[in-house]
Amino acid sequence: MTREMTAAVTYEAGGPEVLQLEHRPVPEPTDGEVLIRVRAFGLNRSELFTRQGHSPNVAFPRILGIEAVGEVAAAPGGEFAQGDIVATAMGGMGRQFDGGYAEFTMVPAHHVQKIDTTLDWQVLGAIPEMLQTAWGALFKSLRLEHGDTLLIRGGTTSVGLAAAAIAKRHGATVAATTRKPESETLLRENGADQVFIDDGEIADDVRTVFPSGVGKVLELVGTTTLKDSLKATRTGGIVSMTGMVGNSWSFDEFSPMAVIPTAVSLTTYSGGIEDFMRTPLQDLVRDIELGALKPKIGKVFNLTDIVEAHRTMENNSAGGKIVVLT
Repeated sequence: MTREMTAAVTYEAGGPEVLQLEHRPVPEPTDGEVLIRVRAFGLNRSELFTRQGHSPNVAFPRILGIEAVGEVAAAPGGEFAQGDIVATAMGGMGRQFDGGYAEFTMVPAHHVQKIDTTLDWQVLGAIPEMLQTAWGALFKSLRLEHGDTLLIRGGTTSVGLAAAAIAKRHGATVAATTRKPESETLLRENGADQVFIDDGEIADDVRTVFPSGVGKVLELVGTTTLKDSLKATRTGGIVSMTGMVGNSWSFDEFSPMAVIPTAVSLTTYSGGIEDFMRTPLQDLVRDIELGALKPKIGKVFNLTDIVEAHRTMENNSAGGKIVVLT
């Protein structure tokens, strides 16, 4: 008898209501594949854009979800033992093949990291993509070094808070932005040495504190603040366009010679499966267990409430990472 699972299936682009709960057969893995009993997953804005129809290479119907944590249900190739706690993210998950919005997901074995931990599922569910993005942007894209000055534009995002804590532990001087003055305490508790209240133009304020500009900028707001972030960067510095909580990927007009200061480098970070697998997830989980890293979880939903979870993400009303438990 074929086992069934509950999954959120998207048949067409549209609003949150296009996510339909239904019963699907549990996938059957072969050698080189791992079947994961999904216990939790985080929501990501890329999934929102896919659901809205902005990912032309994603064919519907599709089970969305670019990350998941859970227990190994089966690994025919022997890469993992049944019951191992694991995390997976990226690598085509939820895009080229069905992803984490389900009670089970099947992924290539080399897309999976085992984790030894006693953290609960909602914390684990928040971290794979968040930590992959923070770690990869800092050390691959920005090439962060001890003693660097780092500005995190979009400091109260879950990635921003994680990046601040990680960068501080690696000896950087960290500045972070927020639009809300009441968030300053949160930022400082998570590693920020300096906080700037962001009205869209903070370059002059940054240079008041750092006269030559900052050496590295992690841009998580997007193109709406990117030009100003470039102005805040010192000669020889790097700006990494990594997020877009400002909901804009592109400029109406872009003149590189006018926008990019001389000898300031502009790069991007989007991450992939190689980046996820290089992320020292076990070490970062240990930091969470010790209280040195504090993932900001906004709201927690059950899989049966996936429509409301997506609506919350679309409205930017979670106040942190949205986690869904199965």
